Order: sequence, then C-alpha cells, then structure tokens
Amino acid sequence: MKITPKNVNAFMFFKLPLGWLSGMRVRSLTDTTCEVKIKHKWINQNPFKSMFWAAQGMAAEMSTGVLVMQAIANSKRNVSMLVTHQEANFYKKATGKIMFTCLGGNEIKDAIQESINTGEGQVVFLTSEGKNENGVVVSEFKFQWSLKVKN
Repeated sequence: MKITPKNVNAFMFFKLPLGWLSGMRVRSLTDTTCEVKIKHKWINQNPFKSMFWAAQGMAAEMSTGVLVMQAIANSKRNVSMLVTHQEANFYKKATGKIMFTCLGGNEIKDAIQESINTGEGQVVFLTSEGKNENGVVVSEFKFQWSLKVKN
C-alpha cells in the first residue's frame, strides 16, 4: 500500500475501526511531517465534557506511526516497528477540532538507515503536539519507537 492520507484513512476503516469511529483522520503527510485531526464528539468524550485522553493518544500515535510506516515503505526494507514507551502531558481541555502534528520524519529515516548499517535495532523518540482550533497546545505525547531491519 502506498502511504497517503487517503489510503491510511481507508485502511483505518477496515483495520482500525475504533480510530475511524472516533473521527480520527490523517490530514496531511510529507517526508518529515504528519498531521492527524480528531474532533471532540459524543463517542470520544469523557465525563468532563472534553475529549478522552485515550482518543487524543490514538491520534497522537497515528501521527508518529504513519511517518514510521512511510519511512519503512521508502526504505524498501522489511522493518519491524513497535511502540516501547509513551508519555503524555495535558495542558487544556480538548474540545472542538484537535490537530496532532509530528515533525520527526528525518529522525525516523536516520534510525532506519542506522539499523541497515549495523543490523541492530534502533530507538527513535517522536513527539506529537495536539493543538486546538485557536492554536493552543492542549496535549503533548512522546512515543519511543523501536525499529529493526529484518533479514
């Protein structure tokens, strides 16, 4: 599968239905950046009338994971990928449309290349920042991805 926002969103419908039902969608993708939108609505809310932290986490992880998937596809290698650690900070109630952005494409590419060169697994740390429609940061997620080129 070619990694494009349209293809990832279609894949999500069939393979990640909870993500699809939550309203999560990949909005843009370049070699270095991925943006994922999620809108606060009934199905992803918490009792405090804001978006549940796990729904935010899904969108944040998707913004990092799509970049990893794209870098793997571009490397034309068989690479295993796994989140091995995650941290989050919450700054403001998440209501309305929240855009999660990851800018780590170059770091992913470098980690895959290092794994190709050494044959060893590599760890890459990626941050996804969630901003509301006013550009205010509502949450920040940090993911530790383990990447290893398979023989």
